[in-house]
Amino acid sequence: MPIIKSGANVFCTAPKDSGKTTALILTTLHKLKCEAVGDAPRALVIVENKSKVLELYDAFFNYAKYSSLRVYASYEELHIDVQKSEIYMGIDVLITTPKMIHKLFLNNGVSISELKICSIDDADFLIQQSAYTAMTATTESIKKCQYVVYSENLHPKLKRLEEYFMERARYVKIEENV
Repeated sequence: MPIIKSGANVFCTAPKDSGKTTALILTTLHKLKCEAVGDAPRALVIVENKSKVLELYDAFFNYAKYSSLRVYASYEELHIDVQKSEIYMGIDVLITTPKMIHKLFLNNGVSISELKICSIDDADFLIQQSAYTAMTATTESIKKCQYVVYSENLHPKLKRLEEYFMERARYVKIEENV
């Protein structure tokens, strides 16, 4: 966690159920100081699908329920105009899928002016071409923020993210206890 807290771009690999999602939540809360600020999201969390969005939303809610932090769950099945208006009201953490964040960007549905950290949880799903393309297209619009990619293995396609937006990334690998 100290490497993530330092502000560096980081690839974190660790076995299943080793605490990657908990590390994501805790480092995000630390980065945002557990308080609501402004209207634009300051943290973006990308996950594979709606069920992962809702699961992570619940986990964030449990950690942040006694703070003023505003967490929002965004997914394809929810109408884009509803999401745009709810995001416009002000959020701090946006949890979404690659396709949905790309769609929000294309429709001017989210401001990235205050973005501090973009995390990708269980990033192995980015091996799929459509998710990978949506993610790389989205990051072209983000000028400056910290990127943290959490996965079980560092697939060569994930490693190529360094060419797009993970400049000078650090690598953290947690080995499985034998």
